[in-house]
Amino acid sequence: MVAIFKRVKLSLKHIIMLVIFMLVASVTQMLLPTLISHMIDDGVSKGDESVLIELTIAMIILTIIACATNIVGTNISARITTEFSRDLRKEVFDKVQGFSAAEIDKFGTASLITRNTNDVTTIQTFLSMALRLGLLAPMMAVVGLVLASATAGPTSSILAVAIPILLIVATSLIVAASRYSVKLRKKIDDINQLFLETLEGVRVIRAFNKQDTEIKRFADTNEETKGISRKSVTISGALFPVVQMLFGLTTVGVMGVGSYFVIKGSMEVGELVASTQYINIILLSIILMTFVVSLFPDAYASMKRIGEVLETEASIVDDEEEEPATTCKGTVEFRNVTFAYPGAEKPVIKGISFVSKPGETTAIIGRTGCGKSSIVKLIPRLYDTLFGDVYVDGVNVKDLKLEHLRELIGYVPQKNVLFSGDIASNLNFGDENGSEADWKEACRIACADEFVDKKDGVYHSVVAQGGTNFSGGQRQRLAIARAVMKKPEVYIFDDSFSALDMKTDKILRQNLKESMGEATMILVAQRVNTIIDATRIIVLDKGEPVGIGTHKELLKSCDLYREIAEIQLGKEVVEDEIRSA
Repeated sequence: MVAIFKRVKLSLKHIIMLVIFMLVASVTQMLLPTLISHMIDDGVSKGDESVLIELTIAMIILTIIACATNIVGTNISARITTEFSRDLRKEVFDKVQGFSAAEIDKFGTASLITRNTNDVTTIQTFLSMALRLGLLAPMMAVVGLVLASATAGPTSSILAVAIPILLIVATSLIVAASRYSVKLRKKIDDINQLFLETLEGVRVIRAFNKQDTEIKRFADTNEETKGISRKSVTISGALFPVVQMLFGLTTVGVMGVGSYFVIKGSMEVGELVASTQYINIILLSIILMTFVVSLFPDAYASMKRIGEVLETEASIVDDEEEEPATTCKGTVEFRNVTFAYPGAEKPVIKGISFVSKPGETTAIIGRTGCGKSSIVKLIPRLYDTLFGDVYVDGVNVKDLKLEHLRELIGYVPQKNVLFSGDIASNLNFGDENGSEADWKEACRIACADEFVDKKDGVYHSVVAQGGTNFSGGQRQRLAIARAVMKKPEVYIFDDSFSALDMKTDKILRQNLKESMGEATMILVAQRVNTIIDATRIIVLDKGEPVGIGTHKELLKSCDLYREIAEIQLGKEVVEDEIRSA
């Protein structure tokens, strides 16, 4: 909670204005019962019409003032809370933008979305109630106590018993309810995660006919959430019936005691009416305060969850002083690199060393799950090494500003992500100043022009969220075109040709070779044909390099590479290549 208010400040000027308007509203409202008392005792009882007219006009004026100040106060409160929630969402969004993949993995995508939407809204709702009712109710209670003591006489002593009981009961129930709020938020995260996974994997679920399994999995989590929610709501819901019961008993007590004193002649009827209204207003104020406080457990849980995000330090940060790069442009070097994902029991890659110079292509191949993609994620510092170092242009990537480092790199991830908008806006991720000529050339190199040119809007054709209105191969080619737009010094292709047919794969690689000039290319692939012309090929097995060399060298020296080649190219073709080498 402290982390939130350190970063996002409430407007002190507007809060002071709000306090003033709420104070005026509470005082004007609390004066009405006193005027009613005088109207009954001095006007009605004595038949004085002038007093009745004067008091009526005064009450109308006070009512108008109370209404006007309440409206202004509500507007000020709305401004404070909406600006606060806007700034808080921005703080969370900016913080997440600085997270490495490790921090995002730690929280989970669904949880981060919930924290920056539902949790911020919960805090906004609580603040809105706290700034309006939370300010107005205590003021009315204090002013009411003062006026009730002056007007109600002996009946005001009943409040000395009712208020402590009310506060004890309310506090006990709120503390009990707060225990379930954090649990409930965690379960909502689980539901969101399941729902997100189901939406993303709906085609796979249907293909394997697993709808019933997923429905049951969701139903189980939903049932657990219902149980926690029911306990929380039951405890919170008990607050208002108990308060209403105490409210009713107090009113009966005041009327009974007051009537006794009226009969005895020690109290006027108008005073009894005023005292009853004051006590009702005081109790109503306490009810409003308990309502605000009842929102606190959920708000506290949300504040705690958002605070966790804001207090999390990114594991990958810029060095204070950036080392100057050497004259080389695009050289990538791994020096005995070992890497493990956060929380993993053992490293996913070990002992990786190689140098890839400008104009060279370094390919990485191996069995599924051997750590190929993990290697290339270390170059743009999506993760940091466990041991060893990665160098770009002769400088350790940890000593380069992240912005500078990533400006050097054109990265095409294994999962091709397209953003909602149009084709042009996606291409301009690579170069925000890109022209139509640049789009055309990038699409030509990536072999995307064959389907882009056929669309009615061409480069302004709509791209759905995630690029779902394009096939897998089309998404891959657009992602490659986006990287080409950047004209980087280092290209990283993480299995970026897997959805392409052999012919398109060959043409695209030839286009890249002709256009990339002296840029360095790091290429992860599953197909031997894709990497056959690479300057060097690194063969991985269980995260360790078991062979480094050209295609022909590895056919002779690396059993695993030869095995992969024989499966894909045919044993006879491989044997012919070995003999001709």
